[in-house]
Amino acid sequence: MENKRQLLIHAPTAGALERARRNAVNMQKAMPEVGIEIVVNAGAVAAALAQPDPADRWLVICGNTLKATGLQAPEGLQVVDAAVAHIARRQWEGWAYMRA
Repeated sequence: MENKRQLLIHAPTAGALERARRNAVNMQKAMPEVGIEIVVNAGAVAAALAQPDPADRWLVICGNTLKATGLQAPEGLQVVDAAVAHIARRQWEGWAYMRA
């Protein structure tokens, strides 16, 4: 079985979200075979919801941040219970980690 390469880009701030979106698009262009996720928590959640972007097809939103801020993710966006647990799981599964 082939080992698929996967990249998790972590964005905890609005600025990091901007970089993560650009990084994901650039990675997809350079290496289209790589699986990508952009995991957002803290300040990046409100920024992501306020300004949707085509790169949001890779977005994974922290449910804890949604609860803490009283925000709701629109239909179609992936929400996980806790970004920290999701990031840890992905690393244990062999995903490469990058902080934007």
